Amino acid sequence: MRVLIIDDDKLIRTIYKFKLSQENIVVELAESGEAGLEKVKSSKPDLILLDMILPGEDGFNVLKKLKSNPESKKIPVIVFSALSQQSDIDEAMKLGATKYLPKDKYSPEQIIEEIKKIFIEDAS
Repeated sequence: MRVLIIDDDKLIRTIYKFKLSQENIVVELAESGEAGLEKVKSSKPDLILLDMILPGEDGFNVLKKLKSNPESKKIPVIVFSALSQQSDIDEAMKLGATKYLPKDKYSPEQIIEEIKKIFIEDAS
């Protein structure tokens, strides 16, 4: 399993890389929307963990591009963001997010569990 984390916060990337690696999940990291889109092409992740607030290309645009590209549109995208307004959640879901997990309401352990659930659902 390969997860791509697109988040501009180095601490978040470090924590999630460590926790996912403990679950034997290969982790790729990107610190911006543009870098994330490039990594999707090169690493072909099984799942993407996407922040919405990114330098340059924001998460909404990244999600739109991922879901409009035939090569990446089937990759599940979990949005985890500090944006927790219902309008932001609705917009991300409309654009094709698999789940939307506000960072302030989910611990890293809970987000790891959500990732594992998606992998289990995809395997069955």
